[in-house]
Amino acid sequence: MGLNVVQKILKQHLVEGELAPGKPIAIKVDQTLTQDATGTMADLEFEQMGADRAKVDLAISYVDHKTVQMGFEDPDDHKYLQTFAAKYGELLSRSGNGICHQVHIERFGKPGTVLIGSDSHTPTGGGIGQIAIGVGGMDVAAAMAGMPFYLTCPKVVGIKLVGKLRPFVSAKDIILRVLQILTTRGNVGWAAEYFGPGVETLSVPERATVTNMGAELGVTTSIFPSDHITRKWLRAQHREVDWKEILPDPDATYDKVIEIDLDELEPMVAQPHSPGNVVKVREIEGMAVDQVCIGSCTNSSYKDGRTVAEILDGRHAHPNVQLVYVPGSKQVFRMLADEGWLSKIIAAGAVLVQPSCSFCIGIGYAPRSDGISVRTNNRNFYGRSGTLSAKIYLVSPETAAATAITGVLTDPRDLKEKFGIECPQFELPEYFHVDDSSVITPPLDGSEVELYRGPNIKEAPIPSPLPDEVKGEAIIKVGDKITTDHISPAGTRLKYRSNVPEYAKYVFESLDPTFSQRALEVKERGEYNVIVAGDSYGQGSSREHAALCPMYLGVKAVVAKTIERIHKANLINFGILPLLYKNPDDYDKIDQGDKLTLKDARKALIEDRGEITMRDETKNIDIPLVYELSDRDRKLLLAGGVMGFAKLYPGKGFKEVEITE
Repeated sequence: MGLNVVQKILKQHLVEGELAPGKPIAIKVDQTLTQDATGTMADLEFEQMGADRAKVDLAISYVDHKTVQMGFEDPDDHKYLQTFAAKYGELLSRSGNGICHQVHIERFGKPGTVLIGSDSHTPTGGGIGQIAIGVGGMDVAAAMAGMPFYLTCPKVVGIKLVGKLRPFVSAKDIILRVLQILTTRGNVGWAAEYFGPGVETLSVPERATVTNMGAELGVTTSIFPSDHITRKWLRAQHREVDWKEILPDPDATYDKVIEIDLDELEPMVAQPHSPGNVVKVREIEGMAVDQVCIGSCTNSSYKDGRTVAEILDGRHAHPNVQLVYVPGSKQVFRMLADEGWLSKIIAAGAVLVQPSCSFCIGIGYAPRSDGISVRTNNRNFYGRSGTLSAKIYLVSPETAAATAITGVLTDPRDLKEKFGIECPQFELPEYFHVDDSSVITPPLDGSEVELYRGPNIKEAPIPSPLPDEVKGEAIIKVGDKITTDHISPAGTRLKYRSNVPEYAKYVFESLDPTFSQRALEVKERGEYNVIVAGDSYGQGSSREHAALCPMYLGVKAVVAKTIERIHKANLINFGILPLLYKNPDDYDKIDQGDKLTLKDARKALIEDRGEITMRDETKNIDIPLVYELSDRDRKLLLAGGVMGFAKLYPGKGFKEVEITE
């Protein structure tokens, strides 16, 4: 039986375990990336591990999130990142060079390699045939220190593409259709692989759009084959030497197959407040819009920018619409400027923003109260834009440009009839402009480099080992689809990412502003906090702070119907038990404030029972909970997470330690 692309790359990188779906495995990591909102903490964790140099083929630190520098905290973080990169052997992509995923696929990603990054949209690299996985910062730090990456071997859903996209229908519509089919939950333990004759009709930037937003599915990663299209892209980036062909075998199989006919696809839109709430634009067109934002790591390529420029050429944004444009990289920015396309976007009335994450993470350009914002980014979670009452709709660049012109949500296929606008058709440049001057190369020996630490930079707290019994309180009860944005907000709070005690004050801020104080009161009583949740807890960003800050506040367990992959890993890394209801209906039996006891929690993990009983002391009932944990996971939780393990067993690996009490 032949292998698919996911299986081929995992097989080549396997260092521990059996390559069978559902089995725990460890793989060699070739590349790591961090960004400035997650990188400072990841670097601090690397320091705590005691490694002297990054031990992967390529490690790179990107400054792309906090580029507006909202107070001294942000530039202090950036200076720390620069000195850390010099000392420990990382490349540093400076502010203004671009969004990590856009720059990485342009300049550094390699087919057939494994990349892990402390950003959930790292799977963008799958657009060039790279296994690229979003993880928490602790996992990146461990990989940089020379450790493998541990994960569950995924099943593979094959998404067969046939046909060819029609005019004004784009790659964004492909992934929105996939989200409509698979939704944002229920896909933990899967990887998505695109194959079929339709693949050859898509350029690398189009493929990258699809794999980027595949993060919203909750899959481990998404990937396209590395073929002649990939080779053409790398040649245009002046690095054809990095190309290698990676195709599925002719008899490759998949655990499930979905077919999408590109000929039949229409412009799609994700409605508030979930990327999975997808319908056709035709179904809701005509809605008045206040703002159109074009950019983000999903749709900020040269192809996207030029497409928008050609549609807007000679026209102006509607008087009621604020139009914002953010190119994804300095390369995109400069080429569009040199060729005159940027001028057309500016002439259309667009506000121009430096290459950065910007509006996508709530840094600037928040909509008005109750405003309607149409955007090309990948997430429209409640409150993420910076305005709690706003409604965010996710669309393609073509739909966004059409909407900017008309002032109402518009199917771009109507542009030809109403305005005589033809769908832009052009070939990507034979060669892209390459300027890596904003990427700083570290010295060969960084031992003499002095690390800069601003007053806001605090060491990561180390969690305590798992006690025999977890006794405490249901500190909060939340519903389904709780995202990491709900748990640890972005936007103006990003500047506290390197200061856990300060950042912890804002945990669950949008749901319950009293959470932090109440949690600390329980912790000060010598008890633990338990988060009670519904389905798909921990969707969204890879930010480990959504586990790190609750840990600091005394959270020792999350009890949910389901927990998303990256967040579950982050919980384990910081010594928080990820537990599931044996009977999901038991969720309804627990109320916020109930006194809870996880009986024999430590003994249950040591014996690997697979089940823990939670006593609701307030209701006088027992609730059976289950867990799915590898041997490594259990050892980490018993020791209090990765750093707790390192503190208790210095210099020892997981296989060398047997915890018996």
